[in-house]
Amino acid sequence: MTPALALAAEPGNHAPLQVAALDPVVVTPTRTSRTADASLSSVTVIDEQQLRRQDPVELRDALQSQPGVDMTGNGAFGKTTSMFLRGTGSSSTLLMVDGVRLRSATAGSPSWQFLPPRLIDRVEIVRGPRGSLYGADAVGGVVQVFTPDGSDPGTWLEMGAGSFNSRRFSAGTEGERDGTRYALGIDRFDTDGTEIREGSEDRGYDNTAGHMRVTHRFDNNAEVGVFGFRANGTTEFEGSIPEQEKSTDYAIQVAGVNGQLWLGDNWLSKVQISDARDQNESFTDGDRDSIFDTRSRAAQWQNVIVTDNMEFVLGGDFRRDSIESTTQYEETERDNAGGFAQLLLGFGALDVQASGRYDDNEAYGHKTTGAVALGYKLGLHHRLRASYGTAFRAPTFNDLYYPGFGNPDLDPESSETTELGVRGQFQHWFWDLAVYQTDVEDLIDTKQVGGNYLAFNVNEARIRGAELSGGLELDQWRLAAAFTAQDPEDRQTDNVLQRRAQRSARLDLDRRLGDLSLGGSLVVSGHRYDDADNEDRLAGYGLLDLRAGWRFAPRWSGRVVVRNVLDKEYATTRNFSGWDYLNAGRSVMASLRYDID
Repeated sequence: MTPALALAAEPGNHAPLQVAALDPVVVTPTRTSRTADASLSSVTVIDEQQLRRQDPVELRDALQSQPGVDMTGNGAFGKTTSMFLRGTGSSSTLLMVDGVRLRSATAGSPSWQFLPPRLIDRVEIVRGPRGSLYGADAVGGVVQVFTPDGSDPGTWLEMGAGSFNSRRFSAGTEGERDGTRYALGIDRFDTDGTEIREGSEDRGYDNTAGHMRVTHRFDNNAEVGVFGFRANGTTEFEGSIPEQEKSTDYAIQVAGVNGQLWLGDNWLSKVQISDARDQNESFTDGDRDSIFDTRSRAAQWQNVIVTDNMEFVLGGDFRRDSIESTTQYEETERDNAGGFAQLLLGFGALDVQASGRYDDNEAYGHKTTGAVALGYKLGLHHRLRASYGTAFRAPTFNDLYYPGFGNPDLDPESSETTELGVRGQFQHWFWDLAVYQTDVEDLIDTKQVGGNYLAFNVNEARIRGAELSGGLELDQWRLAAAFTAQDPEDRQTDNVLQRRAQRSARLDLDRRLGDLSLGGSLVVSGHRYDDADNEDRLAGYGLLDLRAGWRFAPRWSGRVVVRNVLDKEYATTRNFSGWDYLNAGRSVMASLRYDID
């Protein structure tokens, strides 16, 4: 695909582009639109059709055991969830929602558990360092969640109910008129939940979410838009004392305005101003324990210049993180300014990509990152790729300033990653193989000083891995498969980094039979260690989900999903007191949908 066509394919431009369904256009790997094959990246896309077929209650159900992805959680339904992408830490994967960075600046991790799947249009999972384009925290990669943008006209209503007294209502509308695209959606989910600790009470969860986007295109092809997303509710969790009633009121939110303007035939300039929030207020027996609120305000400017065989990207951004908390931090605000450049070249069968970025942060100083990738086309269907990139994880406010623990002299964690890959891309199927090694220095850990545990740069890690994935779309069959093998090693102790599984696999298979569709998902994960000494072992598990859908009348459809069909009892984390955080057993969810137009 030529750079000019790549620009035309950007979301919102609506230029026709014929690409294979299994080689989707992605924007996250290079910040411009390219097919997954041409991006020279290891990337997985979960599109709206897959999300509708699988109908996950939580987003982690769709993410778990995708290539390079390992998810852990402190129980089911809105409980603390972590992603270990390519074996890196839970704070080393960048989450973006509609181009806006979203995470807690105190804990460092995104709130994966609060993202409502029904309002998500697409997920792009980019594996490998992206520090040279996005700055801090893109060590393992970047996960970008997109909400609907108005390009799929229609209005729908959906209701569902299921096990654990779970209930759901969703509605949405999209369309375009006189150059204005719009998309609106709401979703409400609540459940009594399940027990998290064996023998305890059920711990409930509710989530009320909405999104909106309005974009207008002028006669000169300039665009201006506003967008917003918010999810809020309450999640109950287990304390050290089983009888305690513990809960958290939460909210996650992004909002912004953006615009783009063609400054010439081959020069596109884009601007975005955004605000993101991650807010938590915790209670014990009805009394407030703590508040940890993050607000991130950002502005970014990006320019894309295109010629026949070259694409040049140049931009900069500014972000201000501020926190409010019942805990007294020494600092409550920090600014980061960054600039980046990327060059994408095509020489026949050879593609070259190079990028670099400079960040200046008032809390921990400056950091420079870079990356280079080469791709070589072997005939019509196969492409070799090789890449090298650096990245870093910024110390959080907890790492730097938490009373009795923080260390203001911390350096960012830094990484170097080398990757080799090959992809076979055909009309109805594809396969992709990648092998990589990531070396991480200055890992932030704790060590005892006197009677306190303080944060220090003490560890090094080496993560080696291989990922094999493939997909098939033939007649009425849809198949996606993935296998991951990795060795995330602490270089000081030779132990496996805690809470990372070394083997995982996933198989999604669906078949359409006229108005009826049948499918299932098999997720397998190996054992993991809950502690750094590798003495506290958590067993592996295998989960089977089955699903069926039926379009039984014009505009009407129904769906039934049975999760954990074999009623497997499993845990991916363990409490410091020694008991397992239990996940949900067998459950059923049925839903009814009406498409108005």
